[in-house]
Amino acid sequence: MHHFNKSIFTVAAILTATHAGAQQDSVKAQKTLQPVEVRSLRAGNNAPFVTTEVNTKDIEKANLGQDLPYLLQYTPSAVVTSDAGTGIGYTGVRVRGTDGVRMNVTLNGIPVNDAESQGTFFVNFPDIASSTGSIQLQRGVGTSTNGAGAFGATMSISNMMQMDKAGVEISNSYGSFNTWKHTVRGGTGLMKNGFQFDARLSKISSDGFIDRSASDLKSLQLIGGWKISKKTSLRFMLMTGKEKTGQAWNGVSGDSLKTNRTFNELGKKSDGSYYNNQTDNYQQDYYQFFADHKFSKYLTGHLALFMTRGRGYYEEYKAGESFNTYGLNDFVSPSANDTITSTDLIRQLWLDNYYYGSVFSLMYEKKQTQIAFGGGWTQYLGDHYGYITWAQYGVQDNYRWYLLNAQKNDLNLYVKAQQTVGEKWILFGDLQYRNVSYIINGFRRNPTLSPNADFSFFNPKAGITYLLRNTTSQKQKVYASFAIANKEPNRDDFEASPLKQPVAERLYDVEAGYEINKKKWNAAANFYYMTYRDQLVFTGQVNDVGAYSRTNVPESYRTGVELQGAWLPAHWVKLNANLTLSDNRIKQYTEYIDNLDDPNYAQVPVTHNNTPIALSPNTIAGGGFTLSPFRYMKHDQLLELDIMGKHVGKQHLDNSGDENRTIKDYTLCDVRLRYGISMKPFKEVLATIAVNNIFDRKYESNGYVWYVYQTGGQNVVDNRFFPQAGINLMAGLTLKF
Repeated sequence: MHHFNKSIFTVAAILTATHAGAQQDSVKAQKTLQPVEVRSLRAGNNAPFVTTEVNTKDIEKANLGQDLPYLLQYTPSAVVTSDAGTGIGYTGVRVRGTDGVRMNVTLNGIPVNDAESQGTFFVNFPDIASSTGSIQLQRGVGTSTNGAGAFGATMSISNMMQMDKAGVEISNSYGSFNTWKHTVRGGTGLMKNGFQFDARLSKISSDGFIDRSASDLKSLQLIGGWKISKKTSLRFMLMTGKEKTGQAWNGVSGDSLKTNRTFNELGKKSDGSYYNNQTDNYQQDYYQFFADHKFSKYLTGHLALFMTRGRGYYEEYKAGESFNTYGLNDFVSPSANDTITSTDLIRQLWLDNYYYGSVFSLMYEKKQTQIAFGGGWTQYLGDHYGYITWAQYGVQDNYRWYLLNAQKNDLNLYVKAQQTVGEKWILFGDLQYRNVSYIINGFRRNPTLSPNADFSFFNPKAGITYLLRNTTSQKQKVYASFAIANKEPNRDDFEASPLKQPVAERLYDVEAGYEINKKKWNAAANFYYMTYRDQLVFTGQVNDVGAYSRTNVPESYRTGVELQGAWLPAHWVKLNANLTLSDNRIKQYTEYIDNLDDPNYAQVPVTHNNTPIALSPNTIAGGGFTLSPFRYMKHDQLLELDIMGKHVGKQHLDNSGDENRTIKDYTLCDVRLRYGISMKPFKEVLATIAVNNIFDRKYESNGYVWYVYQTGGQNVVDNRFFPQAGINLMAGLTLKF
């Protein structure tokens, strides 16, 4: 592996002085009974897959308003990023270098990934952390789940958390960049008639670090439950999120980065000023209904119906737009009798969609045998249309220039079995069938292009766990698994390859590891080898419809080792660290570069061999320590100091391996101080101060190559980066009644 020796010194430093939870916390999390809606999807404690469980306590400690990915930034192999540079607004997380498009995300077992782009937009459900009970992050293919194929990671969010007893919580936070978070949450507790109701209302706002990247986020969640009997229960959840964010998704060019790290080029008018409503606007409503029934001592059934309703647009000022781009004739000025071929305009690009379906599971559990059968059917119906709301010349207000629709159907069936043999061996098997069909009736730039496709996938998984020791004082195990995953192309891939449709990607994933858990410390090591067939990657090639395309490359791989350790040397100090060392390669692919010296701008093909996969650092490390210096204080007082560190190695911006197209490595440190006390009339009062990037590092967490062209025999590259905020702080106060 590249840079292996340097990485060993990095982890040695972090292991001696860094944090996350202690062994006692992980044991408590393992004993917590998982909700019915996620039990059939999540990996169990002895399944041969590597997982990280984030529980209610961990979520509450970090939840000061940042989006969900930032609550996972210290988990192994994770790298987070934010368009606005603050963790609020458009954010994302990569796991083992795998982006959100290749990560399966479920909410209470319901698919979340966008059906067309296959990404997950956490900005659409603001402050979901305030009602989330647990998050499980499986790295690699993991176990079968509902929705999009897991091509590197699976995130299972359980946010049906209801209060045990009647109560109200009020949380408020304020910090840098005029960031505010207001949350009110209340619940009835379980009433005598079996009913239980909970509600959450949230508002988050921030000016953002990047110019004109402000966020205004609102959400509401209602949960109603009815425990009809000991065997049967019904629950309903309504959650709505509404976001308005300034567009910062172009990033900052390399030249601007040197002079103005907060520069935002979007929304620039012809006169040099900036449009003040260059925004993304979207509302998403989640309706989820669950029915659970225990048929017998060993058999439990679960059924869910859902609908996700989304609608919104992004508004942008465009200077010098050609009339024929919008299907319009050139404008003839009646006064000057001049023909005008272009105009400044303001446009809105709309999405209006419904995503609905049903998921189910049957679970049989008896002594050493566990069997789960489940699946789901979903349908997506989406309309795409655009308006010109204002133009400098020749266009009537609110002129609609396109209206297109699309449909996607997804059928998924799986069966999982786990069998304990004797006292040591645990066998696991998982078979999944998935069918996906697309009907796409045109694209904005290519309205007559209507590709249809149908994919059938078989995704088998198998593994074995051997318990070396399984006592109350010590648990040791080794495990190994093999899994196959298949994934369909996304909507853009079909537009970018009109003459030759893209083929599905396939992943073969081998995982093997060792874990030891003792009262005072724990450690784990996991090895993975993920080899891809026909992975879709950007090559820089412009196709015959003018778009940069992703192309299937025959062979690529990710391989690495993930190390974790935690130590409780005394009751008042906890230490923890994790390290990922990896090698991520495309064996061969051809990049296409525009040649400006050619009168026809013909593209020059350049073949690359054994190059790094973009945005896949070879080294990712994290950890820190927690100090709890006082115990047995009056009024159940709590005082905790968390010091956390994160190191991310160098990242390539594309797949060329060119050292001029990279993001520098960076190391960060965050500090968090929490104080809590039980005092009347409150059940609890919690105060938190968090200082992020305390050493004020100037760093970029994400980026891409805007274009590459050749002139005078030399390559000219325009790199784009997403700079993150320097030192910044948040302070929060929570009152529990």
